[in-house]
Amino acid sequence: MIAAVSVLVAATTLSTAGAQAIPGTGQQEDRAAGRFDKPRGGFAPASTVLRDGAPSEVGLDPEPIKAAERFVESWTKPDATGHPHFSGAVGLLAHDGVIVERQAVGGAVRYADANGTELPPEQQVPMRADTIFDMASISKLFTSIAVMQLAEKGALDISAPVVRYLPEFGVNGKEAVTVQQLLTHVSGFAPTPLPSLWEGYPDIPSRRKAVLDSPLKNPPGSTYLYSDINLLTLGFLVEKVAGAPLDKVVQDRIAGPLGLADTGYNPPASKLARVAATEYAVKPPRGLVRGEVHDENAWSLGGVAGHAGVFSTAPDMAVLAQTILNGGAYRGQRILRQETVRAMLTNYNQKFPDNAHGLGFELDQPWYMGALSATSTAGHTGFTGTSLVIDPLSRSFAILLTNRVHPTRNWGSINLARETWASSLAKAMAVRPAHGRDAWFSGAGDVSTATLTTPPLPARGGPLKVSFDTFVDTEGPSDSLFLETSTDGGATWKTITLRASGPGAPVGDQNGLGGHGHRAWWRVSGEVSQSSQIALRWRYTTDARYTGRGISLDSVKVTERGRILLDSEHNPPPFVATGWKLSTR
Repeated sequence: MIAAVSVLVAATTLSTAGAQAIPGTGQQEDRAAGRFDKPRGGFAPASTVLRDGAPSEVGLDPEPIKAAERFVESWTKPDATGHPHFSGAVGLLAHDGVIVERQAVGGAVRYADANGTELPPEQQVPMRADTIFDMASISKLFTSIAVMQLAEKGALDISAPVVRYLPEFGVNGKEAVTVQQLLTHVSGFAPTPLPSLWEGYPDIPSRRKAVLDSPLKNPPGSTYLYSDINLLTLGFLVEKVAGAPLDKVVQDRIAGPLGLADTGYNPPASKLARVAATEYAVKPPRGLVRGEVHDENAWSLGGVAGHAGVFSTAPDMAVLAQTILNGGAYRGQRILRQETVRAMLTNYNQKFPDNAHGLGFELDQPWYMGALSATSTAGHTGFTGTSLVIDPLSRSFAILLTNRVHPTRNWGSINLARETWASSLAKAMAVRPAHGRDAWFSGAGDVSTATLTTPPLPARGGPLKVSFDTFVDTEGPSDSLFLETSTDGGATWKTITLRASGPGAPVGDQNGLGGHGHRAWWRVSGEVSQSSQIALRWRYTTDARYTGRGISLDSVKVTERGRILLDSEHNPPPFVATGWKLSTR
């Protein structure tokens, strides 16, 4: 047990040094459900069991969820390209232990060939709530959990070199590569084995050897580079240390205890009618792939690999997500200790700010986590069109499963759908006004500008002191809130410097306020130099992608030498609002 304990203590130490995992201690159960501005502390009670319910039961606004549902459905229909973004999708959203949305739309089997020739209607298979999907790289989470289970038992130490457990790995300068570096994709490997396992080697033993012989592209620990080789290697490591095939380990230690009846590798023929088709494969010439893993390297290993091969459903993945939110337990079955889950959701890649990564889990990735993204938001995507987002701060998760490679991988990215689906849950949660009944809100979308402008203020020469409360959840500095002044009737505007205080607020003088994940109101102040004819405006401008939940503005007050010129709480001025609205949530 000593090795496992040392690993988890090290993870806790990293967390206190700035690598945030699950904040708090779990003693904040008075926090209200449905509140985006009231982040939760610690894990959900281990006794939390999922149930279906309406969004209103947990304080959610159903409209953003309905809008996301319409968006996903629209992407199953042909657009100007003549084809849809994906054949079909199954989506699931949950908050505070309640599944508030289930959607099944489009086709699980729709096309006859790689050109997108639609099958006759009677041969097509519609999506259903329990459609089984090839999860692709989400399989990496199952392998990672299996690794951490072995660490808990003291069977391995993730800080140790891989060669301690797989001596044959220690070739081509890889003797120092650690288990942790494989889990966090900083080992130095290239993305995939070259040549591909299926075309470069004649049988499974030679393919396994090719993985273990793979050379490094970069020195260990020097670079983040997402690589299938990392998890392929960990799959072999699990088998060696556990003394059992990977598929049996996942079944016996994860899927079985959690009751994930439709989760595993190589689904049996009896379930084929529920399996979504993936690509019509020409190279290698596999035809329409259905019921076999899509990933060619995993396929060449018999369908069981550390990086790909798991099939599952939205309901099964929901149980896994809630297990993580519960700190590793569900329905009385504990698959991980709380401290292990906390370690898995700790960012070990602080050297690589855009590539935050826990032990297996990706962290804080707005490109698919959308407005749910925060330092502790965890998840993963899969090449076949799958995504999982788990947000401990709101005890929520978003699952979107598509077969976007059916019938071809060349129909484009679905990242906007992933982002939209996750963001709908954040937008459904409330940000209550800091004071009074309502606050100004802007949820400006991509490439937008929203302005909130005061009438000319009856100043006598200043200086003016400006203060306000704001809730800022944007992509970051590229999407910021600015306070500007005009002395020529709005012909020109000048940005003024601001100072903010509150959880997560930037330190020192700021020209603009942006950022995400802190989920707290800030108190902001600024000063305007002397002028007798002046107007103020708040401007929120966004770039081409990723906008977060948006910005709320409340309690605006402007004074001149103690004289109140504007007080939005007690005497609301006639603001000119473009892209802003008064909101109670």
